[in-house]
Amino acid sequence: MLPLRFGPLALCVFLAPPLRAEEPGGNLRDDARKALKTAATFYRTKAASHGGYVYYYSPDLKERWGEGAASADTIFVQPPGTPTVGTAYLRAYEATGDGFYLDAARETARALVYGQLESGGWTQVIHFARANRMGKYRNGKGGNWNASSLDDGQTQAALVTLMRTDRALDFKHKEIHEAVTYGLDRLLGAQFRNGGFPQVWTKDVVDFLAVPAKYPDYDWKTEGRVKNYWDYPTLNDGLAGTVADVLVEAHLTYKDAKYKAALEKLGDFLILAQMPDPQPGWCQQYSQKMVPIWARKFEPPAITGWESQDAMRTLVKIARHTGERKYLAPIPRALAYFNKSLLEDGKVARFYELKTNKPLYMNARYELTYDDSAAPAHYGWKQPARFKEIEKEYEDARADRAPEAKPRTAKELEADVRRVLKELDAEGRWVSVYAGERLVGQPKFAREFRYISSAVFSANVETLSAYIAAK
Repeated sequence: MLPLRFGPLALCVFLAPPLRAEEPGGNLRDDARKALKTAATFYRTKAASHGGYVYYYSPDLKERWGEGAASADTIFVQPPGTPTVGTAYLRAYEATGDGFYLDAARETARALVYGQLESGGWTQVIHFARANRMGKYRNGKGGNWNASSLDDGQTQAALVTLMRTDRALDFKHKEIHEAVTYGLDRLLGAQFRNGGFPQVWTKDVVDFLAVPAKYPDYDWKTEGRVKNYWDYPTLNDGLAGTVADVLVEAHLTYKDAKYKAALEKLGDFLILAQMPDPQPGWCQQYSQKMVPIWARKFEPPAITGWESQDAMRTLVKIARHTGERKYLAPIPRALAYFNKSLLEDGKVARFYELKTNKPLYMNARYELTYDDSAAPAHYGWKQPARFKEIEKEYEDARADRAPEAKPRTAKELEADVRRVLKELDAEGRWVSVYAGERLVGQPKFAREFRYISSAVFSANVETLSAYIAAK
């Protein structure tokens, strides 16, 4: 999956100055504008359903998939579905000033508004016709499912896209603005007293006290499992980073101090959630007493190499936005610990056993083991180690240096633009060829299976938009 990237975005309109024929790249820029309109027209008029999108389509658009087959009346909220495409339309509008793309983004935002739950957030899908487990939509047209989800960036992606659309529309679209305000208020209501967030919420929660994390004093392998683990503070799958992005975006967009306060509370939680020595990392899930607990059957209480990296990057983000250096304090100890815990191949284990620090896996029967040879393939038991990048981000933040990332210049983008133009077919489609790679939620198709991807569409639209806007 190509996840939706969050972060502050100045939604001013970048109008490219008229290019004279003799200017280098002038013809390519014109070609980029034409290709952008052709591709966006196809996706908006052919692929969209009720203004929303799924992950994949067959080239003739007769088949649609999200995490499994989808009907024409179902769209996906989870990236790379509807919010990802909506954000791409906004990028195109920023680059060109063409109202066509703003109208497309507005349609996408309205589809998200339709599927907002009474609890304020979103779940993975939105159904526009009767289906199993219908959401309890605020508009009264759904069913009884009212669990707002922060899993895999579902609610986060919807809120960021709606905020950016609200801003692009000068906060004048009543329906979109009200949905954003309602959703943000419910997100703040779901924050625990200690600053953490659950994976799912149905109503406001405040019952977790602010105490430091500690190791369990019982046999965690056989005791302490909680069936409704989704109600407890979690960092699973980068939840802290995506929620922080929502809060930063909200504070920058609406200038309300309550979003900054919630961001600081999240930072305070991450400080509390860092485990004590000898393993000063973070865990996926915590109990009311801030003891690591089980989540799914393949997610044991353990130090996690993947979510710990997200926790450190989130602390840097919070320190930068708030100006509070205390959020940087946990990072050096964590970096030193993880640099000593790398696997032989330079990667980091998803799980390290509590206290022994042995890399922890499961076999095909989901039994705990130290041997990774039979680990189920559906889960990322080993992950890339990005501690050098994190150390650089930490040092820059500590020294008040601006992040080094800069927009790519037109010259730097040229090769990618030419590739994108070459791959666009006459109908305005970017058609991918399946060659055995993992497609999120999909069966194993035969080789040479052809499909259209919302992730590819969105990435290519952003590439063309960046080139058009670049000097």
